[in-house]
Amino acid sequence: MTDTDIIIIGAGAAGLMAARTLAKAGKKVIVLEARDRIGGRIHTIKHGPSQQIMELGAEFIHGDLPVTQCLLEEAGIQYHHASANMYKYENGSFTTGGPFVEHWDQLIEKLNALEQDITIDDFLQREFSADEYQGTRKMVRQYVSGYDNGDPAKASSFSLRKEWQAEDMGAQYRIEGGYVSLVNYLADEIKQAGGQIHLNAIAKQIEWQQAKVKITTDTDAVYKATQLLIALPLGVLQADASKIASLSFKPEIPELSKATAAMGFGAVIKVLLEFNEAFWINEQTRDMGYLFSEQEIPTWWTQHPEYANVLTGWLGGPDAAAKIHTSNNEVLAQSLNSLANIFNYDIDKLTEKLLSWQIVNWTAYEFTLGSYAYDTIAADRARKIICQPIQDTIFFAGEYLYEGTAMGTVEAALTTGLRMAERVLNFE
Repeated sequence: MTDTDIIIIGAGAAGLMAARTLAKAGKKVIVLEARDRIGGRIHTIKHGPSQQIMELGAEFIHGDLPVTQCLLEEAGIQYHHASANMYKYENGSFTTGGPFVEHWDQLIEKLNALEQDITIDDFLQREFSADEYQGTRKMVRQYVSGYDNGDPAKASSFSLRKEWQAEDMGAQYRIEGGYVSLVNYLADEIKQAGGQIHLNAIAKQIEWQQAKVKITTDTDAVYKATQLLIALPLGVLQADASKIASLSFKPEIPELSKATAAMGFGAVIKVLLEFNEAFWINEQTRDMGYLFSEQEIPTWWTQHPEYANVLTGWLGGPDAAAKIHTSNNEVLAQSLNSLANIFNYDIDKLTEKLLSWQIVNWTAYEFTLGSYAYDTIAADRARKIICQPIQDTIFFAGEYLYEGTAMGTVEAALTTGLRMAERVLNFE
């Protein structure tokens, strides 16, 4: 049995940021992580013959984001611009320059006039039902599914309106050495301040009363503390008892279950392919960064502006959720077929060029069960419920609790980890 001031469940960005803040404030902190590594949905590897850095999870800094960038500067970790041209492949040809969503200005105008929140699907049916808007409906749904990983039948129009109007596609960055550099910095800070990180520790049962918590793991290890901060993915909090990562509370917290169930958690499959040459570079696509298509694996990007023989594929939303049981080999075949169709390449010759590959189905991963959050109509109210500490004893942090315009990002996770740690300290 181990006693401490505060236990944090989850060593992703939110949990590590909270642990670092609390440990540096003098708290005795123990972080319990179910995996055999830290980072959560951040997972950087070096892979293939070139030992190219590959991000299996979070990859970009989407905008000029204060918490992330201040932390990188504090740590002395470099990051560089990753902005690049967007291309669309349709009807056998490539186009660039966008916008790729037809009637975009009209779409935003109608969204701005919306007075009561409805799902984006309902909004499109109400405002853009005519035949002339068929392309608009299709592209908006693809964008919600791909970028937000959301289900258009559930995603909030108000939330998407806020997000789309705040986007700055010109401010995109990658971290030198990958996001793992930031994760390792936070972990080092925690340990230097006296905190502990325990891996392979799957928290299963939480017994609690005011100012007292008892955590029992899958191996019957017991941890006791005065306070608890839960920094797990929303998908884990939504999981039923059949899932290995699921938590049980004694006494139960019905309002927590209802609130988490009301929120949206996306699905994604990420594909990383290394070839013996960058066959996609030609006169039409030499400066291509991002590529959108209608193929089975529809979205691709390069390492531009850096040169690498690596393509990253992306499938999000309901289409990704439907492939939760699809084997990696089958997803690989679908990916290669998609690229062969786009670049008019013989599939056998393309396969011969493949040097290494990684398929990352985050929805199938037992300690993630999805990708990142998106707002439903009920999400704002649910978030407010979860953000309220339970008897000053149980706190929650994670990207799904973020209220700004950088939803679903590492910035969102870091911000909530920091804010909730500050709230813990303020309850003293």
